[in-house]
Amino acid sequence: MTLLDRALVSVLPAVPKPVVQLFSARYIAGSTLADAVRVVRRLNAEGKLATIDVLGEEITREEEARAIAQAYRDVFAAIEREGLASNVSVKLTGLGLKLAYDLCRENLESILAQGQFVRIDMEDSSTTDETLRLYRELREDGHENVGIVLQAYLRRTLDDIYAIADLRPNVRLCKGIYVEPPALAFTDYEAVRANYVKALRALSVVDGAHVAIATHDEWLIGEALRLLPPSYEFQMLLGVREERATQLVHEGHRLRVYVPFGEQWYRYSLRRLQENPAMAGTIARSTVGRLLGRGG
Repeated sequence: MTLLDRALVSVLPAVPKPVVQLFSARYIAGSTLADAVRVVRRLNAEGKLATIDVLGEEITREEEARAIAQAYRDVFAAIEREGLASNVSVKLTGLGLKLAYDLCRENLESILAQGQFVRIDMEDSSTTDETLRLYRELREDGHENVGIVLQAYLRRTLDDIYAIADLRPNVRLCKGIYVEPPALAFTDYEAVRANYVKALRALSVVDGAHVAIATHDEWLIGEALRLLPPSYEFQMLLGVREERATQLVHEGHRLRVYVPFGEQWYRYSLRRLQENPAMAGTIARSTVGRLLGRGG
């Protein structure tokens, strides 16, 4: 992370919305479902799968949580109508987890009832126990169309893998981006990488597991290619390392792109950039480069 990256992050809240939108447009499909459909259609034409995420985590009222659940049901209707190769990812806080556990479960079950695959995203450590609890409850109640996310930077992740191994889980393994205390998470870059590889090895021998290898780290991609589980796919964020994603597809690997959309794009953009200052710098440099290239 450079001093420029830090400086960009420090001024982000004061940056006008149109400028933030310019920086983040490549990484968010847009504000409407039609925007997400357009992006997913393009990705599918490139041989890539998608997972659609409706932005909206910081809800404070029950009706907001129910509205997000309805938005996901609308997403599945659009996926079926348009014949898209996509599933969805949900954040439990957006479905009401911090309001009431039962409300969250009810909303999630209404989405699962559509019959398509739903990935439960992992959020900060304050939600980890309840997220894993709900995942187990749903699987034990017969819901086969639900997966989970585990974050390699958390010290508990290997234990969590062993704890859900009996479920023949579908797991997205990522590094993790939330700011956590050192007692809970590895803070050293190489330590996070090392734990990612340990977690991937552990998942690779879990009977019946499907592993979504979510990383843009070239070293980790190389390690993953060496340690490929029996059932796997690669996953990347929209607009990040697109050429590498295309290369993996051309090499015959299944690859899925995370496609966020929604009216809360601004809040999402600020959070992603503030949590990852290096990304802020990368986006700024990329945006300036594209503008200069367009002008030339």
